[in-house]
Amino acid sequence: MKTALIHEWLTPKATGGSELVVREILQHVAADLYALIDFESTNPQSYLYGRKIGHTFLQHFPLARNGVQKYLPLLPLAIEQLDLGDYDRILSSSHAVAKGVLTRPHQLHICYCHTPMRYAWDLTFDYLENSPMGRGIPGIFSRYILHRLREWDVISANRVDYFIANSQYTARRIWRCYRRKAEVIYPPVNCDRFRFSPDKEDFYLVVSRLVSYKKIGLIVEAFNRLGFPLIVIGNGTELNRIKAIAGKNVQVLGSQSNEIVEQYMQKAKAFVYAACEDFGIAPVEAQSCGTPVIAYGKGGALETVRDVRQFPQTGTGLHFAPQTVEALVNAVEIFTEYQGKIEPEICRQNAERFTPEVFGRQYLAFADRCWHEWKLGGN
Repeated sequence: MKTALIHEWLTPKATGGSELVVREILQHVAADLYALIDFESTNPQSYLYGRKIGHTFLQHFPLARNGVQKYLPLLPLAIEQLDLGDYDRILSSSHAVAKGVLTRPHQLHICYCHTPMRYAWDLTFDYLENSPMGRGIPGIFSRYILHRLREWDVISANRVDYFIANSQYTARRIWRCYRRKAEVIYPPVNCDRFRFSPDKEDFYLVVSRLVSYKKIGLIVEAFNRLGFPLIVIGNGTELNRIKAIAGKNVQVLGSQSNEIVEQYMQKAKAFVYAACEDFGIAPVEAQSCGTPVIAYGKGGALETVRDVRQFPQTGTGLHFAPQTVEALVNAVEIFTEYQGKIEPEICRQNAERFTPEVFGRQYLAFADRCWHEWKLGGN
């Protein structure tokens, strides 16, 4: 069985959860790799260094290395130019357009969907509000492009034979956008990277990209009111704004090395998370260290963080809602009452539900089941 694996883009700056899924799949499946652009096969620091990787015409566009999102209207066209007719099985890792690769009747296509295209669906208005392209005449053009992207996104979902979702929340979004059912297989989290430590210090922690939908400003404003020590690690378009609003009790450290991040994760009293993510790896990484999590009660956090009020014996943190400063302030105050009831060992055990080993077993089992159904004509 000849297999191809397609991902959106492979660059040194793309190091998120979807890239971890690609890496883990390649640990278990012999597959030829394709992407819209590839700058990892020439990166000596990458595990893909020297590997033959297929790419599209976007590879040669100006500034493509820094991200092809700037060529958003061309992404569907580009992915459809990949000729994969020689393969028996197509595996896609998709958060934008990878699932839209053209397939033929003899080919099985299994898509691991990290999310339906967020800027075309859930984040449309956030994208338009925070971009110069969202206003005036450019705004009209942008709205038309996003409308056409949604149309293409639904059409291309019909090219997938089996969907995998990275959470129950994503599975519901796949159903809402495409009316397709999805198997839930949680993505791999490298828990071994984060050393367990039961000893905590008196500070709260945020580790995140500093972009609008992560709601880091909301967290900082809440801690300004509380006066509790907060450390913010990360970089992004909102870095200067976060620094400007941070009170004396808030340290904004910017980007830090993996070693520094791991040290803070191990020592934090609690990890604070205010975004609505489809899965969200950071809360699981924090729990790997035995660190409880205070998370916005929507999206993947409802599946990865167990509220101690609901699970007194196995709680790993607290959920808060709505997504407001007042709700977070209230949650942190409640956490100070419950923190002694959250065992670091339980946090670590909960995180181990999401290890690469668990992912590998479940992904391979599902892919094999799909293949046998496909061969028997039961799809």
